[in-house]
Amino acid sequence: MATTIRLPVSGGTLQDYTVVNTPLAAPQRPAGGHAFNRVAYAAAHVVVDPLADNDPWLARNIDWQRTIAFREYLWDLGLGVAEAMDTAQRGMGLDWTGAKELIANVQSAAHQRPDALIAYGAGTDHLPPGPDIGIDDVIRAYEEQVAYVEGQGGRIILMASRALAAAAKNPEDYVRVYDRILRQVRQPVIIHWLGDMFDPALSGYWGSRDDIEAMETAIAIINDHASKVDGVKISLLSAEKEIIMRRRLDAAVKMYTGDDFNYAELIAGDEQGYSHALLGIFDAIAPAASAALHKLAKDDLAGFHDILAPTVPLSRHIFKAPTRFYKTGVVFLAYLNGFQNHFQMLGGQQSARSMVHLAELFRLADKARVLRDPDIAAARMKTILATIGI
Repeated sequence: MATTIRLPVSGGTLQDYTVVNTPLAAPQRPAGGHAFNRVAYAAAHVVVDPLADNDPWLARNIDWQRTIAFREYLWDLGLGVAEAMDTAQRGMGLDWTGAKELIANVQSAAHQRPDALIAYGAGTDHLPPGPDIGIDDVIRAYEEQVAYVEGQGGRIILMASRALAAAAKNPEDYVRVYDRILRQVRQPVIIHWLGDMFDPALSGYWGSRDDIEAMETAIAIINDHASKVDGVKISLLSAEKEIIMRRRLDAAVKMYTGDDFNYAELIAGDEQGYSHALLGIFDAIAPAASAALHKLAKDDLAGFHDILAPTVPLSRHIFKAPTRFYKTGVVFLAYLNGFQNHFQMLGGQQSARSMVHLAELFRLADKARVLRDPDIAAARMKTILATIGI
């Protein structure tokens, strides 16, 4: 029998919703590993320990067993892991001390898997922005985090810096910082351009509040150091801007889409190129992402879109404004799908979205076929609803 659940809707009323879709079967790991024709990273969330006796807004309480297990699950699906990024609540509950512990634990797990694709965020989040912070301070902060990641044997995702955004007076300051860091790195890095819809403190990055003007500085830096740049992840939620930048990158530099609104079309590409993927939504829709990438690798573009198209409304809902709260939806879906037995987050961020928002997420996840067991998901949804008297 179909499962029916009463869910809240806008306006303060309740409506019955009947689960309509069967779960999408995740591709089995082939003996020789997955063979995709796109590089695909999922930016992964962390799982907290809800039984820790601490102050949840202030202290870290990571459940390492479940956090590592989720990364194993992503690797089994053929996806890479983008570690210690904003999806892991970096800068919003996970500080640099916690990030170092996360990096060390996950790198240890990755050593046990020759097929594990992984890269780690290195930034300056241990350096609080302030009037006394200068460009040399930013450089030293980047160097410290880069040295730590490389000391662990990891590859780097060079994250955008709040301290740099606050300290820079012009585009030349960005050139100076990135030139210094890129000349030192051991392996090619992924540069992350995170838009201010994800982090308001990054407004005006690359020296301009106009994204097209800012892009000129970013492209010049990247192309001047093409041998040290594996790719650039652009998170501006604009397919048009991503395509403009993609077509101007050095041929050796990949574009990694960070567009959680338009990823399907950007990964599919056009006659002039395509984007690879480094996406927070791939954490939430990992089986669909893996199945779709299998189709694309077999030149089955229709099959690719058939699988991913229903996930786009879900992703746009999870990443709706205020976009910086998207992590709440990602972790809620992990709870519904049984990857953790609670809906708790670092810094109490489970409270960042309304119950109406979470109810709509449940509906859209069902329609996207990413609820692994709809009956269990519905039971867990009812548990959450009971906390507000439904």
